[in-house]
Amino acid sequence: MTADRLFNLERLHHVLLSIPAGGEEQCRNFWGQILGMTELEKPTELATRGGCWFRGGGIEIHLGVEKDFSPARKAHPAIVVTDLTAFADHLRVNEVPIAWDDNFPGFNRFYAHDPFGNRLEFLQPK
Repeated sequence: MTADRLFNLERLHHVLLSIPAGGEEQCRNFWGQILGMTELEKPTELATRGGCWFRGGGIEIHLGVEKDFSPARKAHPAIVVTDLTAFADHLRVNEVPIAWDDNFPGFNRFYAHDPFGNRLEFLQPK
C-alpha cells in the first residue's frame, strides 16, 4: 500500500457471464455436472431475475439472464487447472470442443465455450 492510498484490491469475488432466458438447466449440466462446481443458492431478492451461481476451486461464476443475449466471444474468465491434459480429455468425453493455444509464454492453455458460446480459457503453468 502506498502512503497516499488507504486501500488495497484483495481478490476477485466472481465473474458474471450472460446467458439467455431459460438457460439455467444447461448451466447446471455444464458448470455443475461437467465442471463439478457446486450450485449456490441465490439471495431471494436476486433469484427472481433468473440465472444461477456456482462455486468451486476457489472461484465463483455467476450466470445472469440477459434479455438480448449475445455470447462473450473475446472477453472471458481464465481458470487455472491442475492437470490441463486430463481436464481436456474430460471435456472431450463430455463433447465440449476445445482449441489449444500455445501463444501465452509460461503456460499451456486452451479455449472452450459454455453451452451458449461464451468463451472460456483454461490454463496451467508449464
